[in-house]
Amino acid sequence: MFSNSLKQSLESVSVKDFYQSCGDLLELKLVECAPGLSRIIKEKSINRPALALTGYLKHFANKRLQLFGAGEMGYLRDLSISMQNNVLTLIAQKGIPCIVVSRNLSPTKSMIDIARQFNIPLFRTPLQSKDFSAQATILLEGMTAPRVALHGTLVDLRGVGTLIRGESGIGKSECALALIERGHSLVADDVVHIRSFAEKTLIGTGSELNRGYMECRGIGIINVAELFGIRAVRLEKEINLVVTFKEWFPGVPEDRTGLDQSYFEILGKEVPHAEIPVRPGRDMARLVEVATMVHALKCVGYNSAHEFNKRLIDYMQNEQQEY
Repeated sequence: MFSNSLKQSLESVSVKDFYQSCGDLLELKLVECAPGLSRIIKEKSINRPALALTGYLKHFANKRLQLFGAGEMGYLRDLSISMQNNVLTLIAQKGIPCIVVSRNLSPTKSMIDIARQFNIPLFRTPLQSKDFSAQATILLEGMTAPRVALHGTLVDLRGVGTLIRGESGIGKSECALALIERGHSLVADDVVHIRSFAEKTLIGTGSELNRGYMECRGIGIINVAELFGIRAVRLEKEINLVVTFKEWFPGVPEDRTGLDQSYFEILGKEVPHAEIPVRPGRDMARLVEVATMVHALKCVGYNSAHEFNKRLIDYMQNEQQEY
């Protein structure tokens, strides 16, 4: 892996960052306590504090966002003001990051008073509890997912996300440009930002600053969408294959059969890997295209190298029998 890669693992996110990044998607409205936005959400799951409202806090998930739905709000309103204050104070003292009330239900006066007293952000959303929980969990998982930035070019080749690696100046961008000309799509050039979901899926994207742009040596910066159309650009793509360009020299090791599958590790996941030597006269874009198609065939259970190896063994056995 390149030395200039940058790995990050965010296990928590501030309420402010969550609100700024996801507030519109979740239709959040801040009701009370902007000063408490610096509080930290330390777990990506959502907690429904139903049991905590009865006063039982032994296993209370205080590190999570607290969601008050119709059930919690109905129970809370049935309590006297003093009982509301007591139980909400106990919950607030646990250091919860924030409170969200679903279905656009109005928070009780006790909720607003306790939120103001303990500097706990209080939000409302018109979403139903199950919809908010599902969307918020996915968004929090995305914000806290382990991530890394790698030097390379990510291209979508008819559904296969292919990350092209190699030393600077070896021809990654020129190869990607040729692939785009053939109808494929650019995801990121130069630096690919990768995040891992559930330790299984690797999603690559470009930075907002240079998304859709490429640097071509001798030409300069080009706008891919303007030149080839909007279909030539994708915002993000799962990484299914890594192709590494390496300088060719006499005696360089080359895979001549494809029987052995190598892997490239990204954020703890092994991705199928192919190394292609670069030398004058080779159509690198065509070779990357073929490597991608070979990988796609392997994914559906067909391996041409293994099939040919079997045919060769059968042929040799038949030849021996004839003698």
